[in-house]
Amino acid sequence: MRGANQSSVCEFLLLGLSRQPRRQQQLLFLLFLGMYLATVLGNLLVLLAISLDARLHRPMYFFLSKLSFVDVCFSSTTVPKIPPGNSSFSL
Repeated sequence: MRGANQSSVCEFLLLGLSRQPRRQQQLLFLLFLGMYLATVLGNLLVLLAISLDARLHRPMYFFLSKLSFVDVCFSSTTVPKIPPGNSSFSL
């Protein structure tokens, strides 16, 4: 008897969601770009505010700044990369 199926899914396609996959890809790119920029810029503003204001040099804000830094790093590594000409997201 043969072994179980050894295949695994590492990407999923978004072609079936629209009749115009090229336009859909551009809209998804803009959506993810906007979310990424909002996340990174918001966290960088938190870091800047905490570092510039002396009243915010307290333990709570120290940990908040570390959380913002980790969020910038995490969002930079987990943003899906959409290759040109392909409408699939890699996992």
